Amino acid sequence: MNKKSIVIILITVLIGALLSGCVDNPKTETQVTPAPTVVQTPAVKEPEGTIRVSGAFALYPMMLKWGEEYQKLHPKVNFDIQAGGAGKGMTDTLGGLVDIGMVSRKIVPAEEEKGAFWISITKDAVVPTVNKNNPSIAQLKANGLKREVFEKIFINETIKTWGQATGNESVKDKINVYTRSDSAGAAESWALYMGKYKQENIKGVAVNGDSGLAEAIKQDTLGIGFNNIGFAYDANTKNPVEGLEIIPLDINGNGKIDQNESFYGTMDEIVAAIGTGKYPSPPARDLNLVTKGKPTGIVNDFIKWTLTDGQKYIPEQGYVILPSSTITDGLKKVE
Repeated sequence: MNKKSIVIILITVLIGALLSGCVDNPKTETQVTPAPTVVQTPAVKEPEGTIRVSGAFALYPMMLKWGEEYQKLHPKVNFDIQAGGAGKGMTDTLGGLVDIGMVSRKIVPAEEEKGAFWISITKDAVVPTVNKNNPSIAQLKANGLKREVFEKIFINETIKTWGQATGNESVKDKINVYTRSDSAGAAESWALYMGKYKQENIKGVAVNGDSGLAEAIKQDTLGIGFNNIGFAYDANTKNPVEGLEIIPLDINGNGKIDQNESFYGTMDEIVAAIGTGKYPSPPARDLNLVTKGKPTGIVNDFIKWTLTDGQKYIPEQGYVILPSSTITDGLKKVE
């Protein structure tokens, strides 16, 4: 083969190679499966902080129990709970000094206008108390006292001796009347039972606090006062507090305590009577938690818990569970 032929062949091969490089070869696309998207559920933040509470002595034992049980579920939540009367609870709440006020009376429109947001949470009652060594104790327990008699003792001061109160004129012992010095739902409820009265209408020696009033009666054989059932009865024994006796209410006014009016022997008996309506209202009443404006955060969570799981602790503490409709209304308010 001559040189000319070899050159022609090489040129032909080179052109062919160049042409084949210009032709697009079909590309095989690799199918990449995207990695699955992992949606992470945000962790529920554990409630933490301090809930400050003040107010009614009536709710104080129940609030201590609720705080204890709630803290078991949420260890990062602390409680600062102080008793000082319903008036203090309302004032502290509206003044921003506490997160929750315990108020053992109705909330008035003027307080709502200032921002009071309230939930009825449980129920208890006020009972009239005397010293267990009162000279007329047997007659008092057998016959009780009529509403009008209490009114004449505490309001009008026209009945001044235990003989006048019981109808036994031979008894000349003077009645020593005690009331509350602090703004108290118990005093308001007791005043309403006796008529259209307020706490300031009740006469007598003024003593601070539920426990203070109970102690004054225990120290005075001739004393008479009134207490929330949580301070009139021993939560452990369920019997009246040592040194005190409860005066039965002669509800039907027939001068004696009938079988359907006899429910003062133990805390369980009086609680059952409050729940069924046998014990009148007033002095039975709903107990309320108050916040300034609708509660938020851990305060809201705690109040909702008291309306749900927290209700199971009410009977053992000597309180009355409210009707389910009232509890439902409360939950709707805080949702």
